[in-house]
Amino acid sequence: MSAHPTLPPGRFGELVGIPLPIVQGPFGGGLSSVELAATVSEGGGLGSYGAHIHTPEEITALVARLRAATGRPFAVNLWVPQEGEGRGLPAAALAEHVERLRPYYEELGVRAPEAEDVRVRPDFDEQLDALLAAAPPVISLVMGPPPRRLVTEARRRGIVVVGTATTVDEAVALEQAGVDAVVASGSDAGGHRGAFLRPVRESLVGTFSLVPQVADAVSVPVVAAGGIADGRGVAAALALGADAVQIGTGFLAARESGASDVHRRALGTPRSRTTVLTRLFSGRTARGIPNGFVRDMAAHEEHVPPYPVQNALMRPIRRAAAEQGRPEYVNLWAGQAAALAHESPSAAAYLSALVEQTVKATG
Repeated sequence: MSAHPTLPPGRFGELVGIPLPIVQGPFGGGLSSVELAATVSEGGGLGSYGAHIHTPEEITALVARLRAATGRPFAVNLWVPQEGEGRGLPAAALAEHVERLRPYYEELGVRAPEAEDVRVRPDFDEQLDALLAAAPPVISLVMGPPPRRLVTEARRRGIVVVGTATTVDEAVALEQAGVDAVVASGSDAGGHRGAFLRPVRESLVGTFSLVPQVADAVSVPVVAAGGIADGRGVAAALALGADAVQIGTGFLAARESGASDVHRRALGTPRSRTTVLTRLFSGRTARGIPNGFVRDMAAHEEHVPPYPVQNALMRPIRRAAAEQGRPEYVNLWAGQAAALAHESPSAAAYLSALVEQTVKATG
């Protein structure tokens, strides 16, 4: 990389052992890929993989595949469970939610889920045991602070632990819980919101308001996330006190990501200038590009069941719509800089462009 423009690794890069202060955001729900994470890591950034839907056995196999794909550091991400999640619903209540979605099942030609299809998420403690045993270089978390045993065992094994905060208070709580670095995730960010101290509606702080406050409040390295898709955003975040940046939507547009073609094609377009927060696709609040489903079901935002029940009810709709090329029924997760996230020929080319743009913006 010496023949090309480069950036100093900063405190975060030195912490995890990467030459560039750039992290690829972890994607859940099948949007991550080993190829994407490995490509970013090989390019000098930190590739990430969202594993919150994986069983312990799948996590073990995943870390082995990532190690085989890259000899450089990478991160595996888990969701910390939130209060009340993981419980099933009475049959009558579940039937009511299925009936609300039945017109979509029928239009897309898929079977409506039954009670046995709506399984609870994998056990978090078992996921954590598998991840610690596999010992990836970095474990990142969203939705809450790390359990004490994770911090203790990670330090023993030399694993870096990264937590995600949506407010200054959350960042302080994460540092007190023992994380090695904090991702300051602004309300601009695409995908699921990770608020854990207060409701999402009270935790919507824009990235460039959040970053300098978090940098002032904690002593560990800070990674800025949300609304950053080009070198101008990287330069701005670093100028505000971030030690690195985490970019999600921009890498989602790369061909190596697990995003469907209809999802990638929606990014970098005038349509993607508008994003909304919605619970309709998973039962947890997430930011994405509004489509026909989001608009038609807007009146039911507060009535859909929590994650993971709503996520399971929507899974066949999302999958069939992606396969049939129907973006009106796909969860088009995207941040508020999505119009800058043009479909990229490769994650390597996008990463290289980010570095060049940042050097130009700071020069």
